[in-house]
Amino acid sequence: MRILILSFYYPPDLSAGSFRTKAMVEALRKKLQANSRVDIITTLPNRYKTYNVEALSKDPDGPITIFRLPLPQHNSGMIDQSIAFIGYFLRTLKLIRKKKYDLVFATSSRLMTAFLGALIARKKRIPLYLDIRDIFTDTIKDILSQKVNFFVVPIFSFIEKFTINSATKINLVSGGFKSYFSEKYPNKDYSFITNGIDEEFIKAFAPESSLNPLSNQISKDNKQPFKVLYAGNIGEGQGLHRIIPDLAKNMEEKIIFKIIGDGGKRKLLLEMLIAEDINNVVLSSPVNREQLINEYKSADVLFLHLNKHAAFKKVLPSKIFEYAATGKPIWAGVQGFSSDFLQKNVDNVAIFTPCDAEGASKSFKQLDMQKIIRSDFVKKFSRSSTSQILADELLELNKIHI
Repeated sequence: MRILILSFYYPPDLSAGSFRTKAMVEALRKKLQANSRVDIITTLPNRYKTYNVEALSKDPDGPITIFRLPLPQHNSGMIDQSIAFIGYFLRTLKLIRKKKYDLVFATSSRLMTAFLGALIARKKRIPLYLDIRDIFTDTIKDILSQKVNFFVVPIFSFIEKFTINSATKINLVSGGFKSYFSEKYPNKDYSFITNGIDEEFIKAFAPESSLNPLSNQISKDNKQPFKVLYAGNIGEGQGLHRIIPDLAKNMEEKIIFKIIGDGGKRKLLLEMLIAEDINNVVLSSPVNREQLINEYKSADVLFLHLNKHAAFKKVLPSKIFEYAATGKPIWAGVQGFSSDFLQKNVDNVAIFTPCDAEGASKSFKQLDMQKIIRSDFVKKFSRSSTSQILADELLELNKIHI
C-alpha cells in the first residue's frame, strides 16, 4: 500500500494542521502492513517569519518519508501566502509525477491543499480522503470587500465544488460545518473527527504530575493583576485587534495580557497598543511547545477570541482543546458552534460576544479563579483517540477500493 499525505504545515512548523497530521501519521505507522510506504509532502517551516527552526528537506523514517519543500518567505498576508502556496503546488506536482499511489489524504484549512489532493486523485484515479478544517469560500465572503468577492468567490466556489465532488471520504473537524456541506453536497460520505489534545499537554497537566501541583487559588494575592494569556495566530480570523486594545484599557488594573504569536494583524495590533499608550499588554514571538506549556502554567486565565464574522459561527478552534487540558479558567469571545461546544463540554468558561470589550469585562467576573480537573474532556478528546479513528478510516477507505 502506498499513501500520499498532503499537509502544507508539518512539525516542527507551528499549526493546528501540523500537529493533527503528525498524530495521525504516528497512529497510521502502527497499523501499516509490511512493504507499505507513506510519502508526506509538506513545506520547510515557514508559517511565521518570527519563528525560525531547522528541518530536513527529505526525512526518511522507516516506511514514512517526509518531503519538505522550500518556499519564499512571507509576512502572513493573503497575496504573499498565495504566492508561497503556488510554489508548494507546482513542486508537489513535479515531485509525484512519476510515482504511484493507492490513496491520497489531504488536510486543508484554506481549500487549496484539498484542491491539490483532488487534482492528484483524479489524475491517478485513486481514492481521496479530505480532512476539512475550515470553510474557505464561506470565510472569504466575510473578510474580503464586495468588489473583490464579485470576482473571487465564483472562482473559489468552482474550486470547492470540484474538490468536494472529487473526494471519496470527507472529515469535518467541526460539527458546525455539517449544514453547509450536507446542503451543498448531500451525497458525500462525512465523518466528524474533531481536533484533540496532544500527549505532552495531557502529561504536563495531569493531576498526578509533579510538574502540575493543583492549588486552590490561582492568584496568591487578589490585589495583583491576573495574568491572561493568548497563544496562537494573530490574524483577521482571531480579530485580536478588535478586542484587545479596548479590553486592556477597561481592565487596566485588573489584568495583564500576554499575547504569544504572529500573523497578518500583529503589526496593526502593536500599532494600536502604542497609539493608545496601553501598557498592560505584552506581545511575544511564537515559541515551541515545551515553552508554550510553561507559559500556560504561568498564566491565571487563558484567552480565546474569534472575529465577529458569520462564517466563524461554524468553526471549532483547535486552541479549545489545549486550553481545556490545562485546567485553567477560559475566557472566550466566541459564538455559534464554538460557544455551544464550550458550554456543553468545558467547565469554568466565561463566554462573551466577539469584539465586545464591555461584555468581555463583565463576563470575566463569572470565572472561578481556580484550577480544575477536566478528566472526562481530556479522555474523550485525547489526540491519540481521535488520530486512531482518523487512521482507521483512511485504511478502511483503501480496503474498500482495492
